[in-house]
Amino acid sequence: MANANKPMGLSPHSYISGAKWNGQGTVYAILQADTNAYAVGDPVTLAGTADANGIPNVVLSTAGAGNPITGVIVGLGANVYGGMVGSTTQFSSVLIPATKPAGTNYYVLVCDDPNVLFEIQEGGAGTALAAADLGTNINLLSGTNNGYASGWQLDNNSKGTGATLQCQLLRLKQTADNTFGQYADWLVRINNHSFKAGTAGV
Repeated sequence: MANANKPMGLSPHSYISGAKWNGQGTVYAILQADTNAYAVGDPVTLAGTADANGIPNVVLSTAGAGNPITGVIVGLGANVYGGMVGSTTQFSSVLIPATKPAGTNYYVLVCDDPNVLFEIQEGGAGTALAAADLGTNINLLSGTNNGYASGWQLDNNSKGTGATLQCQLLRLKQTADNTFGQYADWLVRINNHSFKAGTAGV
């Protein structure tokens, strides 16, 4: 049975120790001047700035080797885990639009622990990833959200051993509807992480 083509970006699965992900994350700001749209599952990167309250600002990550990732959006809106931040306006909990109201910042909950493993679908272009690719490093492939979830995938044409590649392939997701081949779902760790130096793949 062929794998379904359902990109949803990166979704936290577990810790590298085998423990289940506990749902924790860190609040970050997305400033009004940012012209990107955001969805749950999108990877983001520290921008080196902050809002007026000192909450760090993140921007949409850039796909490709050498571009670090801070974490993945797991919640968004004015209310995020950890309490109210900023405006009391109840923003959409589904998407952050590319065009943001004047003077309005958005806030996101980001899974930024470098020890978390994520589920992600491989892209459909090129040769499908195989068992022999486990342990190699690989970049992300940017994608437009579908109105609900991220469209980011693995770039299965970018696998290699370089330490600056963005993710590392750890295992095929173990479900009955997932198998090696086009659009397979994988478990990866973020290799080129803002809080942890990347390592060479094997």
